[in-house]
Amino acid sequence: MWPNKEYDFIKLKDDDEGIHFGLFIEKNLISVISLFIKNDDAQFRKFATLQQEQGKGYGTALLDFILNEAESYGVKRIWCNARKNKADFYKKFGFVETNSTYIKEGKSFVIMEKYL
Repeated sequence: MWPNKEYDFIKLKDDDEGIHFGLFIEKNLISVISLFIKNDDAQFRKFATLQQEQGKGYGTALLDFILNEAESYGVKRIWCNARKNKADFYKKFGFVETNSTYIKEGKSFVIMEKYL
């Protein structure tokens, strides 16, 4: 999502508290997502698929996986900071837009959530 930024730009101060997942094809990392669970609430962040691999179902498979994973941890609500232009993707999984929006680096975001 931020291919022109330095690695430190995507690092989070609480990265060590997350559960990090990757989808590999052979030995190539194709898609990533990180899940941060606090009690019965979870946020997924850093969800990205290589641009040349987008539209092939890899992100869908990874998101399906972490939704099931979150449920297995007893999560009741999961949420994300979605790019507004990708909101329809998340709606296919049952996420709904909240009234919380913001702009970062010129990109518009909306917080979306789903109750499990």
